[in-house]
Amino acid sequence: MAFSIHHELEIAASPSRVWQVITDFAAYPEWNPFVVACESSLAPGDPILMRVHVFSSFAQAQRETVFEHVSGERLCYGLASQALGAMASRRCHQVRAGAGGHTRYESSFELSGWLAPLVKALLGRRLQHGFDAMAAALVRRAEAPPEGPGSMPMRP
Repeated sequence: MAFSIHHELEIAASPSRVWQVITDFAAYPEWNPFVVACESSLAPGDPILMRVHVFSSFAQAQRETVFEHVSGERLCYGLASQALGAMASRRCHQVRAGAGGHTRYESSFELSGWLAPLVKALLGRRLQHGFDAMAAALVRRAEAPPEGPGSMPMRP
């Protein structure tokens, strides 16, 4: 009954660079077409507040909870099981060193509970598109030359 979206990508950037892009929430509006705003302390149990572009006309507010944070390696957050097991979600970013200084990035999203099939039917394609767009934008952002004096600004 679960609905899941998964990406496994090789990024031509160091793991520390990829992690910096994932956790630099203030910069999300510059590059992230799906999660256009985000803030959190990243401490397990604390909230993660997002504005998510599921619909093209507006970004909806989303409040989730940080489940796990291993700095530089793994960040998981989501919704704890709702009343009567209606719905729960878990979103994880994982970063590992790859060959040649590259990074293996894994992104997963799972929605479970008896409402998951309805959410999949109503929003599945939009969520898939959003997570795909975010993964592609993360690659572009992490692989772009860093900004600094004399460098060109990064483009989303």
